[in-house]
Amino acid sequence: MAGFTELLLQGMSIVLRAENLRFLLKGVGVTLELSLEVILISFLLGVALGILRYARVPVLATMAATYVEAMRNSPMLLLILAAHFALRLTAWNSGVAGMSLYTSAVLAEVVRGGLNSIDRGQWEAARAQGFRYVQILWHVVLPQALRRMIPPIVSQFITVVKDTAYVWLIGVDELTGRAKIIMGAHAEAVIALFFTIAVVYFIVNYVLSAMARSLERRYWARSF
Repeated sequence: MAGFTELLLQGMSIVLRAENLRFLLKGVGVTLELSLEVILISFLLGVALGILRYARVPVLATMAATYVEAMRNSPMLLLILAAHFALRLTAWNSGVAGMSLYTSAVLAEVVRGGLNSIDRGQWEAARAQGFRYVQILWHVVLPQALRRMIPPIVSQFITVVKDTAYVWLIGVDELTGRAKIIMGAHAEAVIALFFTIAVVYFIVNYVLSAMARSLERRYWARSF
């Protein structure tokens, strides 16, 4: 135990050097930027796919279901590598494309499940008031479903932040990639660097979870 503590303290003295901290902080910025881009694209695409599957328009629902099942059952890393080496996209675009394809499929199922959880009586009541299909979906069903979808959606967003670690394999210098570069120059700092990465991911995801809990409480408060 004493040896581990000594290695950790020795490594932290390297990690906390001004030049290394600046280098890692830039990596955090890259991680957050990549995560935000993937989250926005995945959310929009996932909502669209989830609605298509829920609406049960035969051709469109079948196409959406095929996409969702194909992406959900493919390793995310494989999608990233395929985008980079098969489609010849840049490292950044490959990461965004591969992660968005996978995440949107997962979110589509979350959206479909949320919509299915709303009682069909809501549709009948809205139709009785003269609402059209799109109006019912947008003004009645989606707002109610959203409250129920917040926890699983945020859980998937947290997964996105963590999964950005994959893109260093194709040359994107996000947090993990930059830590690997420092490890190459300072092997004695490996433990400290892994500890630092874990702490950063924990802080980012904890803040995201806290924001989601606050948003969820606000939504539920409005419903009473």
